Amino acid sequence: MQRFGSLIVVSGPSGVGKSTLIKRVREELPDLRFSVSCTTREPRAGEEHGRDYYFLEEAEFVRKLERGEFLEHAQVFRHRYGTLRSEVVDRVRRGEQVILDIDVQGARQIREAAAHDPLIAAAVQFVIIAPPDPATLEARLRGRNSETAEQLQLRLDGALRELGFFRLYDYLVVNGDLDAAATELTAVFRAARLRTANITGELFA
Repeated sequence: MQRFGSLIVVSGPSGVGKSTLIKRVREELPDLRFSVSCTTREPRAGEEHGRDYYFLEEAEFVRKLERGEFLEHAQVFRHRYGTLRSEVVDRVRRGEQVILDIDVQGARQIREAAAHDPLIAAAVQFVIIAPPDPATLEARLRGRNSETAEQLQLRLDGALRELGFFRLYDYLVVNGDLDAAATELTAVFRAARLRTANITGELFA
């Protein structure tokens, strides 16, 4: 039986624990492939080019955009973000399972791409990570002590707008208890590997 891979789009606002959950899933399923996004923002402490993001100058990002190299792209808090087609499509064709960590704008663009690309349409599933309540999210953001009061309010407002689009997604995982949320997210990835839409050709033909 031959299968092509799957693409799991994971979204969630800052402070929801998305990166931690993805790390837990990758520990459980070590053959997952993480799609590294491009960004024009500066690296944060501990981040590495090619591992966390491809850190690009504005002009380089624009050149790639004009050449059609991005599967999706977005402007977020004065910085550009984008996913290279080469990070996703070739891997899915090879039968690999790919994680794509992007925001709601990007997820909507992936849905639009799927409407015109049968491979993406068959391979993609969408998951949004949510906090148990707004107060918990605010406490997590304040606990980072990395932003001004104005920046914090922008993040909180953006988070509520982003969560309002939850029906664009196939699955909702609430991260109140980290272990429970990690188990649920891992289950989504496991189930995606069993979808009949990913089988190429006929069964036992």
